[in-house]
Formats: sequence, structure tokens, C-alpha cells
Amino acid sequence: MNTYSRRLRYFLSGQHFSDGVRTTVSILLPALLLAQWGHFDLGLTISTGAVCVSVTDTPGPAAHRRNGMLAALALVVVTSLLTSVAALNIWTLALEIGVLSFGLTMLLVWGARAGAVGTAGLLNVVLLLAHPPTLAMALPHAGLLLLGGLWYAGLAMVAYQVLPYRPAQQALGESIHALARFLELKATFYNPATALDDDYRALVAQQVVVNEKQEAARDIMFRTRQIVNETTSTGRRLVLTFVETVDLYERVTAGYYDYAAVRASFGRSGVLPYISTLIRHIATELDHLGVAIQANRPYDGPGPDLSDEWMRLQARISTLDNEAEGNKRVLKKILVNLRDIIRRVGNIRRYFDESLTSADVPSRAAEHTRFVAHQEIETQALSQNFTLKSGVFRHSVRMTLACLTAFGIAEGLWHGQHNYWILMTVTIMLKPGFSLTRQRNQERIIGTLAGGALGAAILWLLPWTEVRFGVLVVFMVLAYSFQRTVYLATVVFLTAYLLIMFSFLGLNYIGVAEERITDTLIGCAIAFSAGYFLFPRWESEQLTDYMAAALRANLAYLRQLANRLAGRPLPPHEYRLLRKDVYVSGANLAAAFQRMLTEPKSKQHRPTETHEFVVLNHILSSNIAALTGTLREAAPAVPPFAAEGRRALTSAAAALQKSISCIAPATPEPSPELLPTAPEVPADADDRSLLEQLTFLQKVSGDIGKITEVLVK
Repeated sequence: MNTYSRRLRYFLSGQHFSDGVRTTVSILLPALLLAQWGHFDLGLTISTGAVCVSVTDTPGPAAHRRNGMLAALALVVVTSLLTSVAALNIWTLALEIGVLSFGLTMLLVWGARAGAVGTAGLLNVVLLLAHPPTLAMALPHAGLLLLGGLWYAGLAMVAYQVLPYRPAQQALGESIHALARFLELKATFYNPATALDDDYRALVAQQVVVNEKQEAARDIMFRTRQIVNETTSTGRRLVLTFVETVDLYERVTAGYYDYAAVRASFGRSGVLPYISTLIRHIATELDHLGVAIQANRPYDGPGPDLSDEWMRLQARISTLDNEAEGNKRVLKKILVNLRDIIRRVGNIRRYFDESLTSADVPSRAAEHTRFVAHQEIETQALSQNFTLKSGVFRHSVRMTLACLTAFGIAEGLWHGQHNYWILMTVTIMLKPGFSLTRQRNQERIIGTLAGGALGAAILWLLPWTEVRFGVLVVFMVLAYSFQRTVYLATVVFLTAYLLIMFSFLGLNYIGVAEERITDTLIGCAIAFSAGYFLFPRWESEQLTDYMAAALRANLAYLRQLANRLAGRPLPPHEYRLLRKDVYVSGANLAAAFQRMLTEPKSKQHRPTETHEFVVLNHILSSNIAALTGTLREAAPAVPPFAAEGRRALTSAAAALQKSISCIAPATPEPSPELLPTAPEVPADADDRSLLEQLTFLQKVSGDIGKITEVLVK
């Protein structure tokens, strides 16, 4: 199975494609059935209710999805009745749009799913502007929307009841796929032809994706009682495999070396391409496992014998001349790390071993819940965010002004048949951060133009009604499958299928395309201007918060290393919590840096130095993980802790503490206590490697301190 076929299988077996099919069925079926009985308008209203509720059905635990859909149902009914009353007068309609756009956007204070509920309500209001129901039809219309929402929610919950483990399998498969890509990028560091800065940039960007996918899998598994209590074979294997996947990510991350020195020392030996090839083969094997888990089918291995390939690499390295090719100790470290990675990939293969069903283990639900963030619905959170210091409040004000502007332009200056598209574009395009608003605007404009051309080509080349309808269904599935991953593809297919749909309604598709392009350009211009001029908060202004969080996490990570060296025990779950904090904070920092790079250059603060900080933070956490992994494998024995090592560790912690105080002086932290209980001994040959690693931690921490001083100027 080559790369393209694996990607296709990932797509067809993934959560997003399942959602796309479900959304398409929930929209098409009511409209088609009622059209056969001469009530297409009623079917279209039911489909509208399904569309609105589908907005809240984002991946996550079944209970959270159900609650989100029920809240959206209630909001859709309420907004439908309010719009029926407000539509009696244009001024009351404008007042409703202003109040709802602010209030529903403020729901973001309770998290992304609550924000999606608000988006569902606002989307319903915008769609109602096409043909607002009269007072006499207000209740029947709201009832039809409710029916459509229940229809979609019923489909979603039945799918979960029939296949309760599919969301977790899909999330686990996606996290393994992201990890395989991360491992594949690690192989580029052994290619002297690539630029290390570019390699690091790509690796850090993929780190964001890996963290996102692991958080999604963690959220589904550890919030689903049937899985986390491990009462079934599938649930137990899912949990064990996910834990093994996170441990594998740690080993892959821990495999950091001075790649510039490695290239200089061994570039001419010919051994680096063999290392790179082995890493890519491991990544491919991991990708095969991920797609098998996600598709819920047997693993069709075995793949290449990675152990034999590793032994051939070991034999090749052993033939190198130390004096001619440099110190081989780093190559031996690479070999040890690759051997451990191969072993852990083999452990993931155990997911397909049904014998993991019999062992009785106590419920670990209480322990697992510590690994997921909890979003409580607290009423005081709303009032606490009524300040310009709150990003949600600023975004809500921005959304209100932009929506009122769009409504005024649509009603006063532009009288198209579907001028509500302007307001819809604004509500979809305007995001809390300018970088995402800018990106979405670009994708919306390009996608609308491309989709218009695609739809027109289909209508011109395919005059057969049945074929056009088949293409429409395919485009709908693709549009709703990509809406959370590749927005550009969503816009292309959405625009194309709308043109085809309007052609079935007897409208001139050329006129519809022209109007949609015009409305899109107007709406994007409003959203872009609002994001740039109205209370913007640039990423560079928030980067220090992410930097401080990453440094605090690494400092805590360093403390646990010191405790282990001092002979103090560290419970596995405590260690995993610290490790999770390091991964999350590092990914958040990298994501913020990427967003900053998409903002205007005048708003970027020292991007080169910031990139260096992000890379050094990654190097620091990688080396702490490498040392910790070595010590965990050596447990319960602890290597001698030489005085030089203690001084290096103390110096590293002090440098990190100084950097934190420099970035966030308002929140000083006490200096870490690194007094070992184990006796200090002079360094000898046996622990010289440990001393070198601790010294390297000291150097990296010092480099972080230097770059921090530059960044805060």
C-alpha cells in the first residue's frame, strides 16, 4: 500500500468523512422525499434545521456531542421565533442581528463547543433572512426546524450506539498517522542536502498537529466511561495502545542530536542515508498500523523486517573507522533509540492481539480524568469577560459591528436575490485571531472562484440530470468532509454544488455564480477590515504568555529529572502529567509562532529570534525526555550523581527561572530545590555520558536565557 492509497484509506475511514456522509444524508433526504410529494419548501426547512445542528457535532465524547446538539436545537427554535417577530420591521431585525451576534459569540467563554452552539443559532438567523416566516407561520416553521435538528441528532446518536468504539478508533488512527509523519520528518535531519532551519520549522509545525490529534484522542477515550473503565476487549486495547503511542512519541522526540555535527562527522561515510531510510520505513510501518486501527480491520502485515534492517545498520556502523569518521558514540545512541522505537511500534501492533481481553485490571477512570481539561459552565465567567481585556469580548464586539455593517450594505446598497450571503460570509470568515481571519478570507475568495468555475464546467459539460445529481451528492459529501480540515476544499465543492442545486431550481447558474462571487468579496472585505482595525490583538502580544508557559513546563520537567537523579521515586502518572504539560505548552507556542508569521510583517516581533526560542525549547524538552527515559529504564538503580552534574543541573534550572522572571516578572516562581538525597561522587568514565548530557542541558538553558533577553527588549 503506497502513500497515496494510505492517505485515501485514512480519509475514507476517518471521522470527518463519516460526518460528511451523515450531514449529506440528513440534508438531502428530507428535501428529496418531500419534493416527491410536492412539498419541497417544507423539506428544505427541515434540511436547514439539520444543517444548523450539524455545526455543533464536532468530534468528542458522545455525551458532549449530544449535549451540544440539544442546546443547538433549543437555540434554533428560539432564534426562529425571534426572527419571525423581528422581521416585521427592518430596524427590529437589525437590532436582533446586533444583539444575537454579540450574545451568541460570547458563548465562546465556555469553550469551543459552546461557541459552535452560538454559531448554529447565528447561522439559523442568517438563513432565515432569505425568506423570514410570517407570524402565522412562526410556530410551524420552528417546528420543522426542530424536526430537522432531531433528525440529524438521531442519526448521529444511532451511529454511536451501533458503533460505540468507532470515534475512538478513528481518533487513535489519526494520532498515529500524525506521529508517523513526525517520525518521517525526523529522517530529513540525516540528509545533508536539507537546511536544518527548514527541517526544524517543519518538525515544530508537525508537533502542533501531533499534539492536536493526541488531545482529541485523549478527550474521547478518557471521557468515555465504556472505554476508560476497560470493561471490554476493544476498550482495553484502545487505552493501552494510546498510552503506548504517547510513550513512542516521547522516544521519537527524545532522539535529538547535534545534527550539524553528525552531518559533518559522518556525511562522507555513507551511513546517514541508511539511518534516514530505516526511520522512513519505521514511519511507514506505523502508518500502516494507524490506518488499520482507524478502518477497524485486521492488520495486513507483516511489513519489512525492521529488526533485520536495524541489525544491518548496526553492522555497517561497526565497520566505520573511529579516527576517519569521528566519534561513533553518537551513532550508537541513535541505534539504541531506533531499537527502542522499533520495539514500541511492535507493541502498538499488539492492538490486534485479542488475548489482551482476559486480564482483570482495576478501573483507572479516576487517574485518566486528570489528563483531560475540564470546561465547567460557570455563569460568572460571562460577566467576568465583559472587559476589553477579554479576547472573547473584543471578538464579540467586532462580530457585532461587522454583522451590522454587512446587514446595512445588503439592505441599503446591494439588492441581490441572495444578499444574505454577505452576512453569512462575515459570520463564517471573522475569527478571534487576525491570522486565521486572513487565511480564511484568502481561501474563501480563491475557493469561490475555483468552485464557480468547477460548477459552471459541470453544468456545461454534463447536460444529463441524473449525472448532475450524482456529482452534486459527491460534492456535498466532500464539502462537509473537509469543513474542519481543509477549508479551501470545502469552499470549492460547496460553491460548485450550490450552483448545481440552483440549476435544479430553475435559476440561471451564471447569475448565481456572479452574485455569490460579489457577495463573497463584499463579506470578506468587511471581515478582513474588522479583524485588522477593530480591537486587534496580535500574536506577538501574546507570545510571551506561551513562552512563559513552555518554560514553566520545562522547568517542572527538569525538576522531576533532578528528583530521579537524587533517588526520589516519581509515580508514572505524575510523570505523564508533566510530560503532557510539556507537549501541550510546546505545541501552543509553536502554533502561536506560526500564526504570527501569517500576520503583517509590521506586527511581527523578532520572528527570527522567536523561531530560535521555539527550536531551543523543543531541544531542551527532547533532551530532558531522553535523560528521563534512560533513568526510567535503569530503575530502580540510580547512576552516581557527580558534583559536576549537580552544578550543571542547578545552573540549568536557575537559567530557566531567570528566563521566566524576565518574560513574566509579575508571576515569579520559587527557585527549584535540587538537593539530592543520593551521595555525590566524583565523575568517572561510567557516568561521563550523563555529565555531558547534563552539561548540554545547562548550555541550552543558557542559550534560552540569552535569546529571552533579546526578545523582551
